Amino acid sequence: MPFTWPLDPQDLFVERYPQMTLGLPVDEVDAVRAAVTEMWPDRPGGWVYEWSALAARHAEAGRHRLAAQAYGWAKFPSLADDPKRTALARQIEQHTLAAPGFPVEFERRTLTVPYRGGEATLPIHLTAAPGLPADAPVVLASGGVDSWKTDLHGMWEQLALALPVRLLLFDIVGTGETAHLPMTPDGGAEVIAGLVSFARTIGNGKVGHFGISMGGYYSARTGLTGAVDASVVLGGPVERSFAPDRGFAFGMDGIVGNALGFDAMPSTAEREEAFAAFDLRPLLDQDANGPMLVVNGTEDVHVPLDDTLVFEGRRDTRVELIPDTGHCAISRFGEAMSLIAPWLKETLIG
Repeated sequence: MPFTWPLDPQDLFVERYPQMTLGLPVDEVDAVRAAVTEMWPDRPGGWVYEWSALAARHAEAGRHRLAAQAYGWAKFPSLADDPKRTALARQIEQHTLAAPGFPVEFERRTLTVPYRGGEATLPIHLTAAPGLPADAPVVLASGGVDSWKTDLHGMWEQLALALPVRLLLFDIVGTGETAHLPMTPDGGAEVIAGLVSFARTIGNGKVGHFGISMGGYYSARTGLTGAVDASVVLGGPVERSFAPDRGFAFGMDGIVGNALGFDAMPSTAEREEAFAAFDLRPLLDQDANGPMLVVNGTEDVHVPLDDTLVFEGRRDTRVELIPDTGHCAISRFGEAMSLIAPWLKETLIG
């Protein structure tokens, strides 16, 4: 069972404000920020209540895309209780209603993939520029532990319009619509292996993988093992992030604890035991990687700089640090995408 934990909602506004205003008007974000006084209670002043009220106003006015964005923030940062899960369901509903107006081709479907000796199902989104040929490359793409495929639709849309590829969007294990599967290194990699296999059947056989934040952990795995033809790691944790002495900021201890499948805030020993299995040092010590692009901001409070710099000097690997910005270069995201999109095009298409 998921759990709630002590969390000051104003801390989340401090960190995520640039991300919030990418998809919603500044004055609306500011109004919710002024109204929110507590994190978990579903009542006036509560995080989920105030964001959901904004979403409902947009939904009633037929502004389904904005409603989906606001419900996305209502369920943030974790599906820790029923009101958050309700907000996610409403986000999906509003996103589906908005889809006919998207400037890209969009299909939502459910896939079944091998998982732990059996099978697992998960919803995915397929997105591409209108008229994209069927024989285009496919790029798997995901967010991290708290920002998921539907939350990031605007970014995926821009990428789809900029690249002659089809995007296969999914939530990593332990999060979003894949929260029924706990976040584990090997289980998550197995799900992605199934997605890669599917992706090779729906295009020209070439597959890339673009992971953001914890999604970047999994794209680092596919890149380091050569499982895909191009791997982009944006703000991905790979080694130092899982060290015993690491700290957490902005509620990340509870966010990660929920994703890992704990039913209460894990003790330090419990978390360190779980984290030890994620360390990618064994893969970093090998020389099996395919082409990789590794990007992050220099001021990341979640992922140590070493987890980006460790890729310097590797074969077929490009490392880019963007100054004066934090986790995943969110406040200078346009610069990050101006590196990522051309690199993917050159690597997958030439």
